[in-house]
Amino acid sequence: MSRNGRPDTGEIHYDLPSPYVPHACGLLHLPRFIAKAKRHVKDELGRSYQRNYKKGFDRFICLHLGIDPDTVEEIVRESSSDEEIDNRLAGIFPSDLRVEKWNRELVQKGMSEMGREALTSAKRKMGIDDRTDLISFADMIEFDEERIQ
Repeated sequence: MSRNGRPDTGEIHYDLPSPYVPHACGLLHLPRFIAKAKRHVKDELGRSYQRNYKKGFDRFICLHLGIDPDTVEEIVRESSSDEEIDNRLAGIFPSDLRVEKWNRELVQKGMSEMGREALTSAKRKMGIDDRTDLISFADMIEFDEERIQ
């Protein structure tokens, strides 16, 4: 059970940043991906997060940027500070991050016809079919990590 007594999807890392939190460069989800990579390289990433690590939003942001998720993990593993991580990432990022395009895509994941079907299925599995306020996969993360009640 989660902290509020509802069934959860496994170990929950309540300290991970919300996918809605932007990085200093403006990209949503990037702080979350970096935080998951930090946990992963220390072998501290919970099993429920491992199945989507470097997949899902992590993979989508890397596709958007034209980089490999393994490279992000390698940078996190080899860096000694957040500043070094940011500097090294800036070195592999394209000059035009297309921030608005990525941010719009992220907040709309789950709103296409196929996405709505997948979202409905996920809500059904979690026993929250009635939650019409959860309209994207980012919202589902927020709910699972109890930032949305």
